[in-house]
Amino acid sequence: MARVLYFSRDYTTHDHRFLSALAESEHQVYYLQLERRGHTLEDRPIPAQIEQVPWRGGKGPATLRKAPGLLLDLRRILRDLQPDLVHAGPLQRSALLAALAGFRPLVSMSWGYDLIHDAGLNGFWRWATRFTLQHSSVMIGDCDAIRQLAISYGMPTERIVTFPWGIDLGCFTPGPPPGGSQTFTLLSTRGWEPIYGVDVIARAFVKAARQHPELRLVMLGNGSLATTLRQIFQVGGVEGQVLFPGHIAQADLPRYHRSADLYISASHSDGTSISLLEALASGRPALVSDIPGNREWVTPGENGWWFADGNADALAECILHAAEHRQQLIPMGQAARQIAEQHANWEHNFPRLLKAYRLALNPASMTQMQ
Repeated sequence: MARVLYFSRDYTTHDHRFLSALAESEHQVYYLQLERRGHTLEDRPIPAQIEQVPWRGGKGPATLRKAPGLLLDLRRILRDLQPDLVHAGPLQRSALLAALAGFRPLVSMSWGYDLIHDAGLNGFWRWATRFTLQHSSVMIGDCDAIRQLAISYGMPTERIVTFPWGIDLGCFTPGPPPGGSQTFTLLSTRGWEPIYGVDVIARAFVKAARQHPELRLVMLGNGSLATTLRQIFQVGGVEGQVLFPGHIAQADLPRYHRSADLYISASHSDGTSISLLEALASGRPALVSDIPGNREWVTPGENGWWFADGNADALAECILHAAEHRQQLIPMGQAARQIAEQHANWEHNFPRLLKAYRLALNPASMTQMQ
């Protein structure tokens, strides 16, 4: 048994998934939250077996001005708690602080956007990425695209553990195809932020819905682009064909997947998207942007389609094609579920994290985790 400090940026659905599984492991796990952003990310409580560590962080945004004080307090926590291992991410935030604190062994976990987007923002972010990886005993990533980026920043391949985080296949299950309805429903579950390309979805839907009034779009969530999206739909004259359920509980999400004909995501940056895995497990084909993370999960014509990233016209054409060939969606949905069962089973994938812990605690125990 090891004493593990799980140090994350905020408390998200992904954190809840990891902490819940770790709570059932042999390890004694403590949770440290770097910041609290302005919206609720996860409505379920921290698992009872996990001890949350109080400190000066976790009460608001973690700004650069606060960094020296946070680093000092993190060093205090490490002295007092004396963990055997720190598991921290994203790379340039929680993991960077742990690396600056000089703690070893450090298991850094990429959250996708930290390597795909943040690492290339400027010289400081590139330095932070390299520094963190240089001081990490092991790095965890969720797809090959993340692995290759980590290698490009100097992480030795033998110290990278790759596994798709996965989902609960018993929760996200296929339902009857919604083909009996005259409508054709698209589902978007990503946040309303620029990185997720939701404005591309809005412009594409306006173009497609003008030609096919039976199209419906369900946009879960909220975010900084709320006003922009509503204006696009209003000016386009299709606001009556768009539903805005807002933020929903995680327990309600499977129902939305099963009531849709097609999952849609225009994200500009993703590793392995959990939202995409949830759709595939629900037996719904996926129409997604052509980016490396998506290409690892969606095969055009088999379980979904790609469209050129950022191209609303191309997305609109794909929407129309799917709606006009909806009979193809049943076998494509079956193929989607099969992919999820083969590669996205959380219960099968999670033990890879525990192997990464063993590698960090005893590097001689194994030579390669691939």
